[in-house]
Amino acid sequence: MLRSCLGGYTLVEVLVAMAVLALGVVGAAATQVASARLRQHAALESEAVQLAASLGARMRVNAAQMALADASNPYLRFAYDAAAGAPPAPPRQCFGAACNPAQLAAFDLYETARIVHGAFPGGRIAICRDAGVWNAALQAIEWACSGGAHAPVVVKLGWRRPARPGQPASEATPFVAMVVAG
Repeated sequence: MLRSCLGGYTLVEVLVAMAVLALGVVGAAATQVASARLRQHAALESEAVQLAASLGARMRVNAAQMALADASNPYLRFAYDAAAGAPPAPPRQCFGAACNPAQLAAFDLYETARIVHGAFPGGRIAICRDAGVWNAALQAIEWACSGGAHAPVVVKLGWRRPARPGQPASEATPFVAMVVAG
C-alpha cells in the first residue's frame, strides 16, 4: 500500500507566524506615530526660531524703545502665556499708519503674542535679559531670567506637549532661546 506524504502547516505554526506578523505591524505603526510626533515638534521648533528672529529684528528696528531703561522697555517686560487666552489688541494697528516708537512696540508684541496663541499649542514667550539661559543641572532652558544690565536680551519660546490619555496637561516647556541683542 502506498502512503502519500502530504506536508502542510500545523495550526500552531500558522498562529506563531501570525503573531510574528502582528508584532511587526504594531512595531511599524509605533514607528510611524513617533515619526509624526517628531516631525510636528521639528516644525514647531523651526517656526519658533523664525518668530524669535523676526521679533529680534523688530526690536532692533525700534531703537528708541530698546534704548530705554529695562524697567520702562516694553520689550523687556513682555511675557505671554497662551493659556491665559487671546492677547488684547494694541491701542493702534501699525500696518500702514504712522506710529510712534511706543505704539510700534505694543503692536510688535501684540502680533507676536497673536502668533504664539495661534501657532503653538499652549505657547508661552518671554523676553528678558539673561546671562545663563541653559541650566546644566536640569539639562534644559529655564523660564527664569538672571537679569543684569549687561546680560544679553533673550527671546524664550516654548509650548505644552500634548497630554496623553489619563495624564494631566503639562506646563509649557521652553524649547527655543535666542539671543537677539546684547
